[in-house]
Amino acid sequence: MKVGAIIMNIYGISDRAILREIGRRLKRKRLEKNLSQQRLAELAGLNRTTIMDVERGTPFGALTLVQVLRALGALEELNSFLPDPGISPLQLAKMKGKERRRASPQIAAHDEGESDW
Repeated sequence: MKVGAIIMNIYGISDRAILREIGRRLKRKRLEKNLSQQRLAELAGLNRTTIMDVERGTPFGALTLVQVLRALGALEELNSFLPDPGISPLQLAKMKGKERRRASPQIAAHDEGESDW
């Protein structure tokens, strides 16, 4: 798979490769804004080495991502990344207007050939 190309099968690449792609895209965004790593670090309240690490694809936390996106003026990118799924009208009617707050417990699968009795 070519780096920089549109990733067709995101599940076919490693987590580290995804982080490298995120870092590459953040670097491109920084360069579009004509910001040095040092200036971006100052705007984000981070160290320059943190910006370097992010751009290299070194694992980083969600807070760091938010800080970098905010400093780049790109927080709206989160809507593309993880859009609000909302609640479908059918689901809302089924739940009688209440928003779901918990996941249902998982039912363990029975071993094949084992009786329930």
